Amino acid sequence: MAAAAPARARPQRAAPKPRPSAPARRAPDRRTRRAARPRIAGGVVWILLVAVLLAGIVAVNVGALRLNLESQRLEEQRDKLAAANAQTASELSSLAAAARVEAAGKATLGLLPATDPAYVRVRRGGR
Repeated sequence: MAAAAPARARPQRAAPKPRPSAPARRAPDRRTRRAARPRIAGGVVWILLVAVLLAGIVAVNVGALRLNLESQRLEEQRDKLAAANAQTASELSSLAAAARVEAAGKATLGLLPATDPAYVRVRRGGR
């Protein structure tokens, strides 16, 4: 009879380690804590920077609005002064007219128009 081959021995596997039901928490490393702080501080810095920039934009817009209102007020004042200046120039023109001056001279001062002008020569130095 034929001899039976000896059976190979199988290597035994190590028994698996039992898993804990809840994961164990480790204390965070110092490196992890140090890395987290700059990230939070960096975020706060960015938020403050954006807030300051927004406040600056609002302040510039308010200043521009005030300047625009002042410009409109000054333009209205300029238009009123230009109209008053034109009115005064018109009054001055009518008051300085030759016919009016002649009429005022006749009425108040009793002046007469010159019909035959006479010219007088004045010698210099008293001779």
